[in-house]
Amino acid sequence: MRIEVAGQDAFIVYFADQTSASVSADIQCAVANIRSQMSDIVVDLVPSYASLLVIYDIDECDHFEARRRLREALKNLKAEESDGGELVTLPVYYSLESGPDLEIVAARGNISVDDVIEIHQQGEYRVYAIGFAPGFAYLGEVDERIAAPRLATPRQKVPRGAVAIADRQTAVYPAQSPGGWNLIGLCPTRMFDPSKEPTMPVKVGDRVKFRGIDRDEYLSLGGTL
Repeated sequence: MRIEVAGQDAFIVYFADQTSASVSADIQCAVANIRSQMSDIVVDLVPSYASLLVIYDIDECDHFEARRRLREALKNLKAEESDGGELVTLPVYYSLESGPDLEIVAARGNISVDDVIEIHQQGEYRVYAIGFAPGFAYLGEVDERIAAPRLATPRQKVPRGAVAIADRQTAVYPAQSPGGWNLIGLCPTRMFDPSKEPTMPVKVGDRVKFRGIDRDEYLSLGGTL
């Protein structure tokens, strides 16, 4: 773990060179410690794959004192890989209608479309980061059998709710946007809704499971085709 300056009022803490469930759990433990011990000076915390951005109030604390307190807050992190975050279940309508790249993912892994759907549902995925767009949660890691590279030519429009795979990550598109991930289904759950509190159903450190639903249930839950 190392602390580096990220601006006149910020540090970035690097926990490892690459992410893992245990690294993610350590980051969440650090977030809890910092919020508890530094609430009087912390302005914002931005967790990512293997790092944490800490923004503090320079009117309340100078650089040296902020670093000292940050080091104290990061001592003796105790996080269990199986713990940390909520378990969130998201419904998905898997089909060739809703997942135009299902056959591509299946062919790449030399398995059937049904196998892709089953394997995707079997996994429990950690929310490693949220970015690209509000509510876009990067989830990992998918089974190697269904891992697939990004499309050579991204789509101009990916629909809101599209469930997708890129390399060993999976995600749900929170809004219509361009995108180059492989689409395997549609999720009716809104991944970002500014009118609600909280605005997103998941946060960094949470765990996500996917549950297959049929077309009728997808539409009844507010999904669109």
